[in-house]
Amino acid sequence: MRIALASDAWAPQTNGVVTTLKCTAETLTSLGHVVRIISPQGLSCFACPSYPEIRLALWPGPYVARELKAFRPHAIHIATEGPLGLAVRRYCRARRVPFTTSYHTRYPEYVRARWPIPLSASYAWLRRFHGAATRTFVSSATLEAQLRGRGFEHLHRWQRGVNLRTFRPLPPHPELSRLPRPLMACVGRLAIEKNLEAFLGLDLPGTKVMIGDGPERQTLEARYPGAVFTGYRFGEELVHCLSAADVLVFPSRTDTFGLAMIEANACGVPVAAFPVPGPLDVIEQDVTGVLHDDLAEAIRSALRLDRRTCAARAARFSWHAACAQFLAGLAPIPLALRATLAASRSSVIIARITARRQTSGDAN
Repeated sequence: MRIALASDAWAPQTNGVVTTLKCTAETLTSLGHVVRIISPQGLSCFACPSYPEIRLALWPGPYVARELKAFRPHAIHIATEGPLGLAVRRYCRARRVPFTTSYHTRYPEYVRARWPIPLSASYAWLRRFHGAATRTFVSSATLEAQLRGRGFEHLHRWQRGVNLRTFRPLPPHPELSRLPRPLMACVGRLAIEKNLEAFLGLDLPGTKVMIGDGPERQTLEARYPGAVFTGYRFGEELVHCLSAADVLVFPSRTDTFGLAMIEANACGVPVAAFPVPGPLDVIEQDVTGVLHDDLAEAIRSALRLDRRTCAARAARFSWHAACAQFLAGLAPIPLALRATLAASRSSVIIARITARRQTSGDAN
């Protein structure tokens, strides 16, 4: 199958959405599918307000048209609701071509954390965006229930995975192994919506280690000088850093899944988090982590869990299983409509009329 995967989030960004899409594309390719990534790379972009590391494409419509015309996909999936996702959505709707979308990020909550925009307004816009899709992919049962409660329809489960060849118990990173124990690591973007101060503000023995970067780094470093900020770490170095930790602390209340949690488990590290969507769908209570409204209590309890069990349970999250769900949810483009991807607007109208006549003739 030829699959067009459109996303405003792509390299060089570092976040769970980019990781998910890259791993999905790699796994689909290994299974014999052909994947075309439609991303902002190489386009004129502007910085996302309040989040300059995210670059959004300027007027991506012509680029989208060229990509889809050249690729002639069998299915189209829109991963994000930014300018590029909107352009692909607009192109498909003009040609009545089916497509699917995914709900990766709680944008209403993220926007609310920065500006006084009501959640109801943001969710209304998102319902309209995703309502045009054949199906909207969601990462967990908890998120699915929440979105249904807000009026979203045609939801399809698409879980996440972990690369067990990369994430596995390794010797601890030498720079971290010398720090006072217990070592409490937090991995991800340093941004306001991640609720990092709920962790950094705790009075606990040991060392807090922040692995990642983002717009809040300077503020947090100045406010919490006792914490260690490593910046981003990738590949084997990240795995060594995770393996050095005694517990991964996941203070976010707004993530839709939280890949860092299963990556930590795969390295043999238990997780401490709040009992909210994301952790509720990933963590086995008192087995691979502890969820508690008191984050300090969650950390203390998680430190007592068995690391070997954490690593073994991470095998439940396979990218091959995740990609099987992804493929099952796609909306294949009928052959009669596939040609319209390369057609002008006037040609599209003619193709629709021809298709109706052919359908009427078949019926007779």
